[in-house]
Amino acid sequence: MKRFDRKFGADLLRELPAAPAVYLFKDGDGQVLYAGKAVNIRRRLQSYRNASRRKAHRKMRELVRCASELEVRLQASERDALLAENELIRTLRPPYNVDGAYTFLYPAVGCGVRNDDLWLAFTTHTEAYEALGLRWHGVFRSRLRCRDAFDALVSALARIGHLEPRSRLGDVPRRRGSRVVALRRVADLASPVSRWLTGESDDLLETLSLRLLEKPDARRDAGEVGEELRRLRAFYTRDARRLRAVREAAGIGDAFVDQERRDALFIAHGAAIEER
Repeated sequence: MKRFDRKFGADLLRELPAAPAVYLFKDGDGQVLYAGKAVNIRRRLQSYRNASRRKAHRKMRELVRCASELEVRLQASERDALLAENELIRTLRPPYNVDGAYTFLYPAVGCGVRNDDLWLAFTTHTEAYEALGLRWHGVFRSRLRCRDAFDALVSALARIGHLEPRSRLGDVPRRRGSRVVALRRVADLASPVSRWLTGESDDLLETLSLRLLEKPDARRDAGEVGEELRRLRAFYTRDARRLRAVREAAGIGDAFVDQERRDALFIAHGAAIEER
């Protein structure tokens, strides 16, 4: 008898419908080791039952070996299964799940004007910087891509204005993985920056291009400047515009989407966005 049948019942697959569902592998104490979803739960669990010695099946074999219990929760639709899986991963953070388990790593970008300086912040802890009075944008799923765009934005703005040293920022909290900057002589760009971050308009890129042309240092470093602008355009298209489309589909306008809601919004409305 296969290990799957011995542990979870030889009749389990025969009794399951070919329907959407979420499934939970649990240990002997009832703790969830892994939460998954399936369009066809019978076919999906059949793949666990028949997992081979191939490297691609290693995780399946390990889950069947480690789990003591398998729970199946039928869902009305594939979307319901996706939403249920997302909620289970978000709240339980099962050790064998990776995708969606670490929403607390999704960063936000803040933008605002203080004392005639443009302030920008990159962080996963917006509550730590409430005193700055910034407008928050995001959150964005790819931390690396968002940080790359943030650094490119700061670099481009610093070529036009003046980046204040960290010592001039006062008692701004220092959080690991966060970055806060202030720039002089570019406060008038706060609105274009916010529109770029919300996915409303990429006029910022044209404005930056024109101002950078006036700077000898920027003209000298034309290759680096061009790369910075390409990174900003890519982020706008791939991240800011897509988040805006999902917010519009959800009917929440330009409201800030926090870490707890982001994945659920994309699951609920992302498919419709892709079809446009």
